Amino acid sequence: MKTIVLASGSPRRKKLLDQLQIPFKVKISTVEEQYDDALAPADIVQMLASRKAEDVAQTFEDALIIGADTIVVFRETILEKPCSSEAARQMLMQLSEDTHSVVTGVSLYKKAPGKKSRIHTFFEETKVTFGNLNADDVQRYVASGSPMDKAGAYGIQDNYGSIFVKRIEGDYNTVVGFPLYAFYQVMQDFAPEYLTAQK
Repeated sequence: MKTIVLASGSPRRKKLLDQLQIPFKVKISTVEEQYDDALAPADIVQMLASRKAEDVAQTFEDALIIGADTIVVFRETILEKPCSSEAARQMLMQLSEDTHSVVTGVSLYKKAPGKKSRIHTFFEETKVTFGNLNADDVQRYVASGSPMDKAGAYGIQDNYGSIFVKRIEGDYNTVVGFPLYAFYQVMQDFAPEYLTAQK
């Protein structure tokens, strides 16, 4: 059986990949998420995704490694994971009644004995528009602790995170952290044997 490895500890990415009903392992990359913020957001997520995939690939001889990275961009500023509850609250309030972008990069690193490793990296961008956020709702969401491990301080799949979102333009799953449609399309060309081998 072909080995697929997700180089991410994100439960959200794991859940999305589970939907394809193909067996995979999880091995978390130890790469630090450092980057030059002068780079374009698309370049940043692709660079980090490929670093993660290449890092985990060192421990496998025959496998397809999947690296991924997501950032939130508002008015040309990258919104990292909040460092405190107050930072999360401020971050969410500044997104109120405005549009931001969520950019996710995915890198596929294919290794096979006796063959040269191949890598394919791509990104997807979704624009998200928030409605007018109620300060009490934001405070309750922040108090839940959910924003603290998420870029932009929210998860579109969360209870409150979902009601903040008025409209999206693009793939919903890109905002969750893994563009499942684009991934499956790329896999059919780049590594179809990893799909058919699981059926």
